[in-house]
Amino acid sequence: MDAIKISLDDFIRTGGGFNGESYDHKTDPTTMLKLYHPGKIQQPLDEMLLAQKVYAMGIPTPEPGQYVVTDDGRYGILFKRIPDKVSYCRAVGDHPEMVQHYAEEFAEMCLQLHSTHVDTTQFESVKERYYRLLAENPFFTTAEKDKIANFIADVSDTDTAIHGDLQFGNAIFAGNKRYFIDLGDFCYGHPYFDIAMLYLCCILDDEPYIHEYFHMHKPTAIAFWEHFSNTYFGNDQSLKDIEEEIRPFAGLKTLIIERDTKCPMPSFRVALEGIL
Repeated sequence: MDAIKISLDDFIRTGGGFNGESYDHKTDPTTMLKLYHPGKIQQPLDEMLLAQKVYAMGIPTPEPGQYVVTDDGRYGILFKRIPDKVSYCRAVGDHPEMVQHYAEEFAEMCLQLHSTHVDTTQFESVKERYYRLLAENPFFTTAEKDKIANFIADVSDTDTAIHGDLQFGNAIFAGNKRYFIDLGDFCYGHPYFDIAMLYLCCILDDEPYIHEYFHMHKPTAIAFWEHFSNTYFGNDQSLKDIEEEIRPFAGLKTLIIERDTKCPMPSFRVALEGIL
C-alpha cells in the first residue's frame, strides 16, 4: 500500500513517545497524526491495518484513517482526533488524590477488553508472539529458553482480546467516553500477558522512569496497581497472591525490552526467577 504524502506544516506537535510523535491538524480539529521515527516504514502500515480490524470489532479506539508519509520522509497514520482527551497516567499524575477512581475505571475497561472474543484467524496468538521473541533473543541460554518456552506452553489458551502494551498511558478518556490507543501489538490469549505490563510499569520500573514517562511518583503508581488489582481480580485473592501469579508474566516482557534495547536487562530478569 502506497503512503499518501502530507505536509508536516499542516500539523502541530502535541507529544512524543518510544515509537514516535503525535500531532494535531492545525485547521481540522477532527484529525490527528501518529508519526513514527525515521526509518520506520512497515511498522506504521502494519499498525494501521491492525487498528482497522480492531476498530471494526467495536473495541473502543480512535477511528484509524490513512497511511501517510510526511515531506521529511517519516511515515505515520492519521486517526480521528478525540478532542480534550486525557490519558489515565496523565490524569493520575495531575490528580494523585483521584488515583483510586482512575485505577478502578481503567480496570473496568480492561475487564471488558479481556472478555471480548476475537476471530483467531485474523490476529496473532500471544503465545506465538512470545515464542518468536524468545527464538530471536540472543541473551538467554538454550537451557533458559527451554524453561521459558515450557512456562509459556503451560499457560491456558483463550481466544480473548489482548491489548499487547497495556499500560495506563495507552488508554484515554474524554468526558464519559473511554478508548484504548496504540494497538500495534493487539493479539489474543490469556489476559495475564496483558496485566503483566501494567505491573511492570507500576512496580518494576524505577522512580525516575515512572516520573518521566508516566508523570507520577512511584508511590502513586504502586497505589494505582493496588486499586486496579482490587477491582480487576476482586477480593477473593490477596495482593501478594496476585503478584506471585503476575510476576513471571512481567518477566516475559524482558524479551521485548531486550529486543528494543539490544542488551540484557538484569533488573527485569529478576521477575523470571520463578521460571528459571
